[in-house]
Amino acid sequence: MKTSNHIVLVTGATGGLGTAMCMELFKDGYRVAANFRNKAKAEAWQKKMNDQGYDVSVFEGDVTSFDSMGKMIQEIEKSLGPIDILVNNAGITRDIRFSKMSPEEWHDVINTNLNSVFNTTRHVINGMIDRKFGRIINISSVNGQRGQFGQANYSAAKAGMHGFTKTLAMEVAKYGVTVNTISPGYIGTDMVMAVEQKYRDAIVAQIPVGRLGGTHEVAHLVSYLASDEASFITGANYSINGGQHVY
Repeated sequence: MKTSNHIVLVTGATGGLGTAMCMELFKDGYRVAANFRNKAKAEAWQKKMNDQGYDVSVFEGDVTSFDSMGKMIQEIEKSLGPIDILVNNAGITRDIRFSKMSPEEWHDVINTNLNSVFNTTRHVINGMIDRKFGRIINISSVNGQRGQFGQANYSAAKAGMHGFTKTLAMEVAKYGVTVNTISPGYIGTDMVMAVEQKYRDAIVAQIPVGRLGGTHEVAHLVSYLASDEASFITGANYSINGGQHVY
Protein backbone atom coordinates (compact mmCIF):
# COMPACT_ATOMS: atom_id res chain seq x y z
CA MET A 1 0.00 0.00 0.00
CA LYS A 2 1.20 3.50 -0.79
CA THR A 3 2.50 5.28 2.29
CA SER A 4 0.93 8.51 3.48
CA ASN A 5 1.84 11.44 5.68
CA HIS A 6 -1.78 11.97 6.67
CA ILE A 7 -2.55 12.50 10.35
CA VAL A 8 -4.91 9.94 11.87
CA LEU A 9 -6.66 10.06 15.23
CA VAL A 10 -7.63 6.76 16.86
CA THR A 11 -9.98 6.96 19.85
CA GLY A 12 -9.78 4.30 22.55
CA ALA A 13 -6.30 3.61 21.25
CA THR A 14 -4.75 1.74 24.17
CA GLY A 15 -7.01 -1.34 23.96
CA GLY A 16 -6.28 -4.44 21.92
CA LEU A 17 -7.89 -3.32 18.68
CA GLY A 18 -6.73 0.27 19.07
CA THR A 19 -3.13 -0.83 19.60
CA ALA A 20 -3.16 -2.98 16.48
CA MET A 21 -4.66 -0.12 14.47
CA CYS A 22 -2.01 2.33 15.64
CA MET A 23 0.76 -0.13 14.74
CA GLU A 24 -0.64 -0.86 11.28
CA LEU A 25 -1.30 2.79 10.48
CA PHE A 26 2.19 3.79 11.61
CA LYS A 27 3.75 1.03 9.48
CA ASP A 28 1.77 2.32 6.49
CA GLY A 29 3.23 5.79 6.91
CA TYR A 30 0.52 7.64 8.79
CA ARG A 31 1.25 10.04 11.64
CA VAL A 32 -0.73 8.58 14.52
CA ALA A 33 -2.44 10.46 17.35
CA ALA A 34 -3.72 8.06 20.02
CA ASN A 35 -6.54 9.14 22.31
CA PHE A 36 -6.62 7.94 25.91
CA ARG A 37 -8.50 8.57 29.15
CA ASN A 38 -6.29 6.79 31.71
CA LYS A 39 -3.00 8.70 31.91
CA ALA A 40 -0.96 6.09 33.78
CA LYS A 41 -2.04 3.34 31.37
CA ALA A 42 -1.35 5.58 28.37
CA GLU A 43 2.16 6.48 29.50
CA ALA A 44 3.07 2.81 29.95
CA TRP A 45 1.42 1.99 26.60
CA GLN A 46 3.34 4.72 24.78
CA LYS A 47 6.65 3.59 26.23
CA LYS A 48 5.96 0.02 25.12
CA MET A 49 5.01 1.23 21.65
CA ASN A 50 8.14 3.39 21.39
CA ASP A 51 10.32 0.51 22.55
CA GLN A 52 8.94 -1.53 19.64
CA GLY A 53 9.69 1.25 17.16
CA TYR A 54 6.22 2.81 16.89
CA ASP A 55 6.43 6.60 17.21
CA VAL A 56 2.87 7.34 18.30
CA SER A 57 1.74 10.55 20.00
CA VAL A 58 -0.79 10.32 22.85
CA PHE A 59 -3.50 12.83 23.74
CA GLU A 60 -5.90 12.82 26.68
CA GLY A 61 -9.61 13.28 26.07
CA ASP A 62 -12.96 12.01 27.32
CA VAL A 63 -14.95 10.77 24.32
CA THR A 64 -18.22 11.23 26.23
CA SER A 65 -17.62 14.99 26.43
CA PHE A 66 -18.00 17.25 23.38
CA ASP A 67 -15.89 19.99 24.96
CA SER A 68 -13.15 17.59 26.07
CA MET A 69 -12.79 16.19 22.57
CA GLY A 70 -12.76 19.68 21.10
CA LYS A 71 -9.93 20.69 23.40
CA MET A 72 -7.99 17.50 22.62
CA ILE A 73 -8.38 17.93 18.85
CA GLN A 74 -7.12 21.53 19.12
CA GLU A 75 -4.03 20.18 20.91
CA ILE A 76 -3.47 17.53 18.22
CA GLU A 77 -3.81 20.01 15.37
CA LYS A 78 -1.50 22.48 17.11
CA SER A 79 1.09 19.75 17.72
CA LEU A 80 0.85 17.63 14.56
CA GLY A 81 -1.40 19.41 12.07
CA PRO A 82 -4.92 18.94 10.70
CA ILE A 83 -6.60 15.58 11.28
CA ASP A 84 -7.22 13.86 7.94
CA ILE A 85 -8.47 10.50 9.23
CA LEU A 86 -10.59 9.67 12.26
CA VAL A 87 -11.09 6.16 13.63
CA ASN A 88 -13.98 6.10 16.11
CA ASN A 89 -12.89 3.04 18.06
CA ALA A 90 -13.71 3.85 21.72
CA GLY A 91 -16.21 1.51 23.30
CA ILE A 92 -17.31 -0.25 26.48
CA THR A 93 -19.79 -2.96 27.49
CA ARG A 94 -22.20 -3.11 30.42
CA ASP A 95 -23.95 -6.40 29.70
CA ILE A 96 -27.18 -7.24 31.51
CA ARG A 97 -30.68 -8.39 30.59
CA PHE A 98 -32.73 -5.32 29.58
CA SER A 99 -35.39 -5.98 32.25
CA LYS A 100 -32.67 -5.44 34.87
CA MET A 101 -30.67 -2.71 33.10
CA SER A 102 -30.20 0.53 35.04
CA PRO A 103 -30.31 3.99 33.43
CA GLU A 104 -26.60 4.30 34.20
CA GLU A 105 -25.79 1.05 32.36
CA TRP A 106 -27.77 2.27 29.37
CA HIS A 107 -26.37 5.80 29.24
CA ASP A 108 -22.75 4.82 29.94
CA VAL A 109 -22.71 2.59 26.85
CA ILE A 110 -24.66 4.99 24.61
CA ASN A 111 -22.43 7.90 25.62
CA THR A 112 -19.15 6.04 25.14
CA ASN A 113 -20.02 4.03 22.03
CA LEU A 114 -22.39 6.30 20.10
CA ASN A 115 -22.43 9.88 21.39
CA SER A 116 -18.63 9.77 21.22
CA VAL A 117 -18.92 9.48 17.44
CA PHE A 118 -20.69 12.85 17.33
CA ASN A 119 -18.42 14.38 19.98
CA THR A 120 -15.31 13.60 17.94
CA THR A 121 -16.45 13.73 14.32
CA ARG A 122 -18.16 17.10 14.69
CA HIS A 123 -14.82 18.73 15.54
CA VAL A 124 -12.98 17.41 12.46
CA ILE A 125 -15.55 17.22 9.68
CA ASN A 126 -15.52 20.86 8.59
CA GLY A 127 -11.74 20.85 8.23
CA MET A 128 -11.96 17.75 6.08
CA ILE A 129 -14.63 19.40 3.91
CA ASP A 130 -12.50 22.55 3.53
CA ARG A 131 -9.41 20.53 2.55
CA LYS A 132 -11.44 18.27 0.20
CA PHE A 133 -10.09 15.12 1.84
CA GLY A 134 -11.08 13.03 4.83
CA ARG A 135 -11.73 9.54 6.14
CA ILE A 136 -14.13 8.64 8.95
CA ILE A 137 -13.96 4.98 10.02
CA ASN A 138 -16.45 3.82 12.65
CA ILE A 139 -15.77 0.59 14.55
CA SER A 140 -19.11 -1.10 15.18
CA SER A 141 -19.77 -4.79 15.94
CA VAL A 142 -21.43 -7.92 14.63
CA ASN A 143 -23.80 -7.50 17.57
CA GLY A 144 -24.98 -4.21 16.11
CA GLN A 145 -26.04 -6.19 13.04
CA ARG A 146 -27.63 -9.26 14.62
CA GLY A 147 -28.30 -8.34 18.27
CA GLN A 148 -27.04 -10.20 21.32
CA PHE A 149 -28.67 -11.35 24.56
CA GLY A 150 -27.86 -8.93 27.38
CA GLN A 151 -26.60 -6.20 25.05
CA ALA A 152 -29.60 -3.98 24.28
CA ASN A 153 -27.45 -0.94 25.11
CA TYR A 154 -24.38 -2.09 23.17
CA SER A 155 -26.30 -3.37 20.15
CA ALA A 156 -28.34 -0.15 19.95
CA ALA A 157 -25.20 1.97 20.05
CA LYS A 158 -23.34 -0.12 17.49
CA ALA A 159 -26.32 -0.19 15.12
CA GLY A 160 -26.63 3.57 15.52
CA MET A 161 -23.03 4.01 14.43
CA HIS A 162 -23.82 2.62 10.99
CA GLY A 163 -26.95 4.73 10.67
CA PHE A 164 -24.69 7.73 11.28
CA THR A 165 -22.20 6.40 8.71
CA LYS A 166 -24.79 6.12 5.95
CA THR A 167 -26.20 9.62 6.33
CA LEU A 168 -22.88 11.43 6.84
CA ALA A 169 -21.40 9.55 3.86
CA MET A 170 -24.11 11.03 1.62
CA GLU A 171 -23.63 14.52 3.02
CA VAL A 172 -19.86 14.76 2.51
CA ALA A 173 -19.16 12.52 -0.51
CA LYS A 174 -18.83 15.44 -2.93
CA TYR A 175 -16.08 16.93 -0.78
CA GLY A 176 -13.73 13.95 -1.05
CA VAL A 177 -14.61 12.70 2.43
CA THR A 178 -15.56 9.03 2.90
CA VAL A 179 -17.39 7.52 5.87
CA ASN A 180 -17.45 3.77 6.50
CA THR A 181 -18.19 1.23 9.21
CA ILE A 182 -16.29 -1.91 10.21
CA SER A 183 -18.25 -4.53 12.18
CA PRO A 184 -15.87 -7.06 13.78
CA GLY A 185 -17.03 -10.34 15.25
CA TYR A 186 -15.16 -12.01 18.10
CA ILE A 187 -11.53 -10.91 17.99
CA GLY A 188 -8.69 -12.35 20.06
CA THR A 189 -8.09 -9.28 22.23
CA ASP A 190 -6.72 -9.55 25.77
CA MET A 191 -10.27 -9.09 27.08
CA VAL A 192 -11.62 -12.00 25.04
CA MET A 193 -8.62 -14.21 25.78
CA ALA A 194 -9.20 -13.63 29.50
CA VAL A 195 -12.60 -15.34 29.22
CA GLU A 196 -12.67 -18.86 30.65
CA GLN A 197 -11.59 -21.45 28.08
CA LYS A 198 -14.92 -23.33 27.98
CA TYR A 199 -16.76 -20.10 27.13
CA ARG A 200 -14.23 -19.18 24.46
CA ASP A 201 -14.62 -22.66 22.98
CA ALA A 202 -18.39 -22.09 22.82
CA ILE A 203 -17.84 -18.82 20.98
CA VAL A 204 -15.43 -20.37 18.48
CA ALA A 205 -17.89 -23.20 17.83
CA GLN A 206 -20.28 -20.60 16.38
CA ILE A 207 -17.68 -19.20 13.94
CA PRO A 208 -17.57 -21.04 10.59
CA VAL A 209 -13.85 -20.40 10.03
CA GLY A 210 -13.19 -22.09 13.37
CA ARG A 211 -11.17 -19.42 15.16
CA LEU A 212 -11.23 -15.96 16.66
CA GLY A 213 -10.29 -13.03 14.46
CA GLY A 214 -6.90 -11.37 14.77
CA THR A 215 -6.54 -7.73 15.78
CA HIS A 216 -4.14 -7.29 12.86
CA GLU A 217 -6.88 -8.37 10.43
CA VAL A 218 -9.18 -5.57 11.58
CA ALA A 219 -6.27 -3.12 11.63
CA HIS A 220 -5.33 -3.94 8.04
CA LEU A 221 -8.89 -3.12 6.92
CA VAL A 222 -8.78 0.16 8.83
CA SER A 223 -5.56 1.15 7.11
CA TYR A 224 -6.97 0.28 3.69
CA LEU A 225 -10.13 2.36 4.24
CA ALA A 226 -7.91 5.24 5.34
CA SER A 227 -5.90 5.11 2.12
CA ASP A 228 -6.19 7.10 -1.10
CA GLU A 229 -7.02 3.84 -2.89
CA ALA A 230 -10.30 3.59 -0.95
CA SER A 231 -11.71 6.88 -2.25
CA PHE A 232 -14.66 5.23 -4.06
CA ILE A 233 -15.84 3.36 -0.95
CA THR A 234 -18.28 5.24 1.26
CA GLY A 235 -21.38 4.46 3.31
CA ALA A 236 -20.34 0.80 3.51
CA ASN A 237 -20.38 -1.61 6.44
CA TYR A 238 -17.57 -4.16 6.33
CA SER A 239 -18.31 -7.38 8.22
CA ILE A 240 -15.20 -9.13 9.53
CA ASN A 241 -16.60 -11.98 11.61
CA GLY A 242 -15.40 -15.29 10.12
CA GLY A 243 -18.83 -16.03 8.69
CA GLN A 244 -20.60 -15.89 12.04
CA HIS A 245 -23.23 -13.52 10.67
CA VAL A 246 -23.93 -13.29 6.92
CA TYR A 247 -26.71 -11.45 5.15
